[in-house]
Amino acid sequence: MASSSSTHMIPSSSSSSSSSSSTFDSHSRWSWDVFLSFRGKDTRGSFTDHLYWALNHCNIKTFREDEGLQKGEEIAPELIQAIEESRIAVIVFSKNYAHSKWCLKELVKIIAKGKGSKRLSQFSIMWKPKGDL
Repeated sequence: MASSSSTHMIPSSSSSSSSSSSTFDSHSRWSWDVFLSFRGKDTRGSFTDHLYWALNHCNIKTFREDEGLQKGEEIAPELIQAIEESRIAVIVFSKNYAHSKWCLKELVKIIAKGKGSKRLSQFSIMWKPKGDL
């Protein structure tokens, strides 16, 4: 496990011109269009990376936690803030997602935010690699 506690929140591609616009209102109260929730061990380097880069290619500001984020019993404040400041959460359910206390606590926060006054739309993806039964 990495000892770094920094989070790299990478917004949409900086190469977009002023004439191109996000699918979402860039002047809204949201810092992020999409928050990706996933089990890194299962999908980082494959599906989630492809999804992340595709969203950014479409100028959709997407938050994903950094590999170097230090894990602990509680969700990192950076993740809570990113969930609070996102319009949409995309949860990528994978084989080991529910085996992670971190992922489950993140999911509880996402669901709670979806019921609040500053609602969070939620979309779920069930992911399994080819050949995995």
